[in-house]
Amino acid sequence: MERSAEYPIGTDIVARDVWTTVPLDWNDPEGETIRVYARELVAAERKNEELPLLVHLQGGPGGKGTRPLGRSAWVGAALRRFRLVIPDQRGTGRSTPLSGSDFAELPAPEAARRLSLHRADAIVRDLEAVRATHYAGRQWWTIGQSYGGFLTLHYLSTAPEAIVGSAVAGGLASLEPDPAEVYRRTFPRVREKNRRFQERAPHLRERLARIADILDAEDVRLPDGDRLTVRRLQTLGLDFGMGPGFDRVHWLLDEAFADADETRLSDTFLATVGESTGFATNPLFIALQESIYGPGPTSWAAQRERDAQPDFAPDARPLLLTGEMVFPWMFEEIRALRGFRAGVELLAEQAWPIEMYDPARLAENPVPVEAAVYFDDMYVDAGLSLDTAARVSGLHAWVTNEFEHDGIHHDGVAERLFTALEHRLGGTPATRN
Repeated sequence: MERSAEYPIGTDIVARDVWTTVPLDWNDPEGETIRVYARELVAAERKNEELPLLVHLQGGPGGKGTRPLGRSAWVGAALRRFRLVIPDQRGTGRSTPLSGSDFAELPAPEAARRLSLHRADAIVRDLEAVRATHYAGRQWWTIGQSYGGFLTLHYLSTAPEAIVGSAVAGGLASLEPDPAEVYRRTFPRVREKNRRFQERAPHLRERLARIADILDAEDVRLPDGDRLTVRRLQTLGLDFGMGPGFDRVHWLLDEAFADADETRLSDTFLATVGESTGFATNPLFIALQESIYGPGPTSWAAQRERDAQPDFAPDARPLLLTGEMVFPWMFEEIRALRGFRAGVELLAEQAWPIEMYDPARLAENPVPVEAAVYFDDMYVDAGLSLDTAARVSGLHAWVTNEFEHDGIHHDGVAERLFTALEHRLGGTPATRN
């Protein structure tokens, strides 16, 4: 058991680092080990109090924990009540991080095996190890954002006794996960986001077309040496599902050209596109994206659906941007992802032997759950989320179109979820601790 000395974040948060050694493969507890990192936070004025615990289930997949800069939005709501534990999911951040170079020389079966050890089942078992090792097995509360909701459902399916209550924001997955169905529902929503973007900034339709024409005609290189292709440019649409996404893409395109005739792409544009579409800081987000839906082979579900949508083709005009989708060419064209290629290709052909969720157990779930379902969420289908809400006992859904997928970062969302849980449980977390 390893903990660091306390250190400040800003002027009103006290933090410490928490390390836990766990098996790489939970089915081989005597084999290779990795270290899982978590950061424990507490409000400075309450650091000596015995507070209830809240663990943050980060979005992703392959997402490292939030690095807070202060007590805003959900972090502030949490620190008013809890001692907050923010883990880095295995393979990310400081938790024995993975990169494409770690996989480049591995045979495909071993690469696929090691990737498969970084999915929800292993993450939840890591959390249980952290809870047992550092917190004497005390129950804790959970808050899950996006993929954190998938983790919540798996946690409730396997170890509900660990949890007092759960808050979920934008992450209620289907209990019969099927990536083909997910992407059949996703492409129409992404198309609608493109329509709204073009309606909001009609002058950018022509600008996007000019950029695409240049990329088709010339060998344009990004700062890391990768060629910028039209289909890579289209992945900028991943940001359309976030509140400020339209504006971020707008301002990026605003500086696309280095000359008045708009014939030469600017260094600023190329650097920003390279960083935004390179996934160097979160490669597992792409490498594991489709496999989170399990349990059957994914067979490149997003690519198959895209092939059936000709208006998303790179040569179509107006050019449509894509969303939270992974395509096989990304592991050829993007430097940070190339090492994962053999493992990801094999993983796409394999069934996942572990069921993500236990519908029968969830139907008898004893843990109160409050979930925000964003009706217009580009990433997570509200219809599938509401079907899940109806099938999980004790789950109350707050359906709203006020927020995009990143609603948890707005003041009031987490506060509403925590308050609802408090009312249902008959007191504040502190009074129930």
